[in-house]
Amino acid sequence: MILITGGAGFIGANIVTALQGREPIAVLDRFGTDDKWKNLRHAAVERFVFPEELDSFLAEDGRSLSGVVHMGAISATTERDVDLIVRSNIQLSRTLWHFCAQRGIPFIYASSAATYGDGSLGFDDRSDEDYLGRLRPLNPYGWSKLAFDRMALGSVRRGEQTPPRWAGLKFFNVYGPREQHKGSMRSVMTTHFEHLRDGGSLRLFRSDRPDYPDGGQKRDFIHVDDCVAVIAWMLDNDFPSDLYNIGTGKARTWLDVGAAMFAALDREPAIEFIDMPPTLAGRYQYFTEARMAKLAAIGAPLPATGLTDGVAATYRYLAAERE
Repeated sequence: MILITGGAGFIGANIVTALQGREPIAVLDRFGTDDKWKNLRHAAVERFVFPEELDSFLAEDGRSLSGVVHMGAISATTERDVDLIVRSNIQLSRTLWHFCAQRGIPFIYASSAATYGDGSLGFDDRSDEDYLGRLRPLNPYGWSKLAFDRMALGSVRRGEQTPPRWAGLKFFNVYGPREQHKGSMRSVMTTHFEHLRDGGSLRLFRSDRPDYPDGGQKRDFIHVDDCVAVIAWMLDNDFPSDLYNIGTGKARTWLDVGAAMFAALDREPAIEFIDMPPTLAGRYQYFTEARMAKLAAIGAPLPATGLTDGVAATYRYLAAERE
């Protein structure tokens, strides 16, 4: 059995989809009262586990686990309840880390490109403490992911027992199917699908930096299928345990994204610019671009979905969901 935490969420539900038929799957997540359940309505799931049931699940069924894929987290970059973030993103992660270490179970977890802060130190997935200690995340979410990365690597340096094979995946800007439930944390592609389909214009943030024109801010956008392909490969193959960037290695502008969105809807671009909200001032990343050499060196599948094709596939999925 494979345990997938956050298995009803965006990346998690796509992992559940990809692993169907391999072996039984247990999903740890909360569903709430929205349509998050729809992400798994196609899936065969052996066990559903709420976070507060984790300890009893591990005690009763832990011996049957062949792998843990830990995608569950408070992922909102705007979340200000740091106690909640510590409990969800750090303490629960440590519980799973130690369990996998003791039982010899591979452990793959979600880190984040948010650990890099404003990018002034680059986007190199180095794992030395000197580099990690100089990173300055822009929000509590990014800090929590960096804190757990450092905990994991500290355990390695001290020679403590660790999972036999583990990876901290620093996801960049992931988009694609099954993120409708994420509210304000959805990708811009999904957020604006219905508005643009119905003839609306795309609103992008104005730049408040002279080195970036309006719409010229750049991000590394990666389709969720490419992320899932890496995780599936890591479940099946030996590789050096470490931190790994998961991006395309090619930053694209928001104007590029807008062009792909309108092309997927067979429309001419209609873009307007708005001021950045005060809540994002000083916390907005103007440039992200993954260094992908480390992932390439271990033979893992590198991202192969271009932005235009990825947005088109996402919009086909969203259209089908609304039929």
